[in-house]
Amino acid sequence: MKKWASGIFTSIRGGLGAGLESVRDLGVSTVQLHAPAADHRSPERTAQLREEFARAGIGVTVVFAGFEDDDYATVERVKQTVGLVPKDRRARRLAEVLEISDFARRLEVEAIGMHLGFVPPNSADPEFDAVVAVTRQVCDHCAGNHQRFHLETGQETAKELLHFIQAVGRDNLAVNFDPANMILYGAGNPLEALDVVGPYVKSVHCKDASYTRKPGQPWYEDAPLGQGDVNIEACLRKLNELGYAGALTIEREYSPDQAGDLKAALALLESLRAKILGA
Repeated sequence: MKKWASGIFTSIRGGLGAGLESVRDLGVSTVQLHAPAADHRSPERTAQLREEFARAGIGVTVVFAGFEDDDYATVERVKQTVGLVPKDRRARRLAEVLEISDFARRLEVEAIGMHLGFVPPNSADPEFDAVVAVTRQVCDHCAGNHQRFHLETGQETAKELLHFIQAVGRDNLAVNFDPANMILYGAGNPLEALDVVGPYVKSVHCKDASYTRKPGQPWYEDAPLGQGDVNIEACLRKLNELGYAGALTIEREYSPDQAGDLKAALALLESLRAKILGA
């Protein structure tokens, strides 16, 4: 895979990310894949998916775990429902994340990722140790599958995320850097975050967002790449300084013209790649 290969966050059956047909039409060489439902993760179906991606010449860089009862309607609902942090859902979801790791192994993918949830910022909180413990379980299972486990940024500050990573203490724990999430969750400046967690960044979402919300605009709604407050060029320059060579995966979920926004984002990344890398 060439440095900064273009990618798109995709979903087998639509809904989250662009559908596979759209990805084929756009001609990218990589995707991050939202893990499909259990009936699409059988060994037989996985073999079919692997063949479909191979025929299309598309490599899957990360498989992302998510859950049907995740609720992003408000930040408070995110705290209550998303990831492995909610105590009442943790055991069930842990089992599914481990199954998704096995699915990714059969798909020959070297990383899984997810929104872990709002980790308690105070390490004296008993739930902090509980989330550390469950994260170690995922990391150790992934290590057995020769995989990394990527935590997506946004729901904590960069310093809090770094503290958590160090507390977990697993070499295969990494960061999926999403600069737009830093803005949407009010978790800090994306460029400053890279100064803190940059060495752990092993995958990237190219996504934009604006600090100022339009009237009636949901808190979580992103913006077309290059039209928000992320400053994607500055982020890419910083990633280049840090030695990041992985894929640049466009995520554009909430758009009346998803295909048009994806095409524009691909063109923008192509121009920035040439400008920064000279290639």
